[in-house]
Formats: sequence, structure tokens, C-alpha cells
Amino acid sequence: MSKFKNILVVASHPDDEILGCGGTLYNLKKRGAKISALFLSDGESSRKHPNINKLIDNRKRQAIKAAKIIGIKKITFGNFPDNSMDSVPILKIIQFIEKEIKTIKPDTIFTHFDHDLNVDHQITSKAVITACRPIKNQTVKSILFFEILSSSEWNISAKNKNFKPNYFVDIKKSIKFKLKALKCYKREMRKWPHPRSIEGVKLLSKTRGSTVGLSNAEAFILGRHVEK
Repeated sequence: MSKFKNILVVASHPDDEILGCGGTLYNLKKRGAKISALFLSDGESSRKHPNINKLIDNRKRQAIKAAKIIGIKKITFGNFPDNSMDSVPILKIIQFIEKEIKTIKPDTIFTHFDHDLNVDHQITSKAVITACRPIKNQTVKSILFFEILSSSEWNISAKNKNFKPNYFVDIKKSIKFKLKALKCYKREMRKWPHPRSIEGVKLLSKTRGSTVGLSNAEAFILGRHVEK
């Protein structure tokens, strides 16, 4: 992880960045890494609510507040339809991500596992892979896929496509900051025994940690890593 200096998190919705890799991002910040986040959708517009614009604005403010806790310095918000990204030609999504990559020039990208239950997560993952194809002058050398509670583990239709991590990060010292950042997203968090609860997040960190002899960990699938 010492090679990760310029990080871009590409997430479908604000809150995915903290659920998926909040502890790891905090660790990277402490090591001096530059961290940016790209949110493709607002995470609210699919809900039938009379004050939907207010909800969207609140979600953006929550993302900014959470970013300050974790150490994300730059945030870009996209306007793709929430929970309906499959209604958009994927080329548009790819080009939007490519534009951000050209601006930020990240060496490392964290994004969604492509077999999540949530369709936006699936499309985000596929678009990132295409936008990061290993062509000449590609700055992205490492791609890691994270899991999202109540999405990654809920997809029972993907035969032999469960989330099977092969890269683990010790977040014993950063779990408290991850949980603090998650509390910024009050509407997205649920009560136990829902997996997307504070207790559920703690339990997952302990489960992933115990897999590799740690107290708390975040787990990823390392999609690609180019070493020079």
C-alpha cells in the first residue's frame, strides 16, 4: 500500500466510499496520500419524496462532512440517475470517469465489486474497468474492488461470483474514524440486525480481520496491480 500515492475512489453513491474503504482511506491519508472521490449518482433521486432536491443537497453536505473526517480532499458529483444507471449508455459513464482520471491522474482506484446486488454498483465497476484499460500513458496502476454491506452479500443470483477478497488492510486504528464518518449519513444507516448498521460494520471489520489474524480489517479484491 506504500505505492498508493494518488487515490481516486469511484463510487455510485455518497456513503459507498466510507462503507467500502473508509478505514483504508484514513490510513492512506495518514501516510500522506492524496485522496479524491467521484460520485456518479446522488443516491437520493430514485426516492419518491416531495423535497427530493433538499435530500440531494443534504446528501452532498454529508459527503463533504464525511470527507473531512476521512481525509478526502477533492469531491466530484455526477448526475447519473440513481438506481437507474442501466438506463444510460455505458459509454457516457466511461467517458465521465475518463475525464476525471485525466484531471486527477490517480495511480490507484478503489471502486465497486461488479457482482453487487445494486445495479448502479455493477455498472460503475464495469465502467471503471474500461476507463482504466492498460493502454499507453495510463496512470492507474492499481485497481481494488470493495464490498458494500447489504449489496455485495445479498446477491444470490451470481453463481460462483461471491465477494472473495485477496487483499486486506489493517484498520484497527482507523475503524473509529470510519464509524464517525458513516454517522454523517444518518438516513443511510439502519438499526441492527440490518447489515448496514454501525454494529454490522463493526462485525464485518472483525470478521475480515479474523480471516488474516487482525482485530479489524477492510477487504478487497485486487483487480490489477502494475509494479515498476
